[in-house]
This record gives sequence, structure tokens and C-alpha cells, in this order.
Amino acid sequence: MSRTIMVVNPNTTRAMTDAVVAAARSAVPPGTTLVGGTPGAGVPSVESHTDEVWGAVGVLEQVRAGEQAGVDGYVVACFGDTGVQAAREMARGPVVGMTEAALFTAALVAARFAVVTLPRRTSEMSHRVLRETGLAHRCTVRAIDVPVAEIAGGALHELDAVAAEAARAIADDGAEALVLGCAGLADLVEPLQQRLGVPVVEGVAAAAAMVDGLLAQGVATSRAGTYAAPERMEPTA
Repeated sequence: MSRTIMVVNPNTTRAMTDAVVAAARSAVPPGTTLVGGTPGAGVPSVESHTDEVWGAVGVLEQVRAGEQAGVDGYVVACFGDTGVQAAREMARGPVVGMTEAALFTAALVAARFAVVTLPRRTSEMSHRVLRETGLAHRCTVRAIDVPVAEIAGGALHELDAVAAEAARAIADDGAEALVLGCAGLADLVEPLQQRLGVPVVEGVAAAAAMVDGLLAQGVATSRAGTYAAPERMEPTA
């Protein structure tokens, strides 16, 4: 059975949307159709709590469009899982955030692991999802001070910086796997695995595989309470 998954980029940078769709493609079977969702308005990158609010609005905009187009499930491609909870209320099918997907994946292959994210001020977004998933006792969060906008076209120029921080996590924190803490870092997976010798988890691919798996099982978000459809699908005038 064919299915369509939308990979929602909460920011307005189309190059980032193209990159996250490509990352998702690596993790789903050929019969699954992937489409990218880019907000028509908002912020070019999500690097603060204020950016997150605007990004969440963009996620809802794209999910609403996806529902009208018959999309079956959604990946939210922003570390921190911007707008995921609200998207679950709106979407008929499953919605998976890249952060929770990456953390659960890492937890299956390592006793302890580390997130390397960027920029440094966004570290609390990672800690928030760690608390929500109950995995904070197994994971540390490290960061490099690089703006998200600087990796929109690829992150290979930051390989040394990310690898150095990850190596410190392995040596000092006992990390046995690495989670890449930004959707723009996907092209670092293979070089980091070769350099560090530990599993490297990229959240967009992990989330795409999970959404595809949920759809294959016929499992969607529960409507029993928390994620029941909201009374208002859009703001009132």
C-alpha cells in the first residue's frame, strides 16, 4: 500500500527543506512518497524560544495543508520538536518529531549517548525533550556555537568542530553513541561514524522510519484525551 509522508521544516529556508527530505529518503522504502513542507512565512531558522513559537505556527500551517492534500503522516524536522504536540491534535495520521525519534533510536543501541547540537543557546530545547522522553539520565547535551543558518547548504565545514565535541562526550561523559542535534547535520553521519567508531543517529531519518513503520502497522495518534482534535483548527478573528 502506497503512503505519503510530509517532512515539515518549521523554518522558511527551502534549502533546508530539500536537505531534510533527502535525509528522510534514506530511511523509507521506495513505495513511500515523501513531500517537503516549508512555511509561507516565519523565521529562516529556529534558534530561540521566540523562533520556536513562529516555527510552531508554520508547522500547523503545513499540517493543515497536508491534511487537505491527503498526507498520511508527518515528520517534524527541527531539533526540539517544534509544534509536534499541536500537530498531533490536527493530523489524522502519526506525527513524529526528529528529536524524540533520535533519542529513542539511540537508546536502543547504546547504554549512554550524547547530543551535539547548535547553537549553544538551544541546548535547553534538547534537555526539554530528554525530560519528556524520560531519557535524561542516559544522555548528555553538548553544543557548538554555530548559527543554524550557516549549515543550511551542508555541514561538512563543521565536521571538525562537531567531531571534537563528540569525542569529548565519549571520553568525559561515557557516551557510546552520538545524536546529531540539528536537521542540517545529516551529511555528517558517515564521516563521524568513521572518525569516532560509534553509532551516529540522525533524527530526520529516524523519524521517517518510525512514521513509515506506524503507518505500516495502521497505528495513529490516540484520540482518547490529550491529543483529541481541538475545538478550533485556526485562530478566530
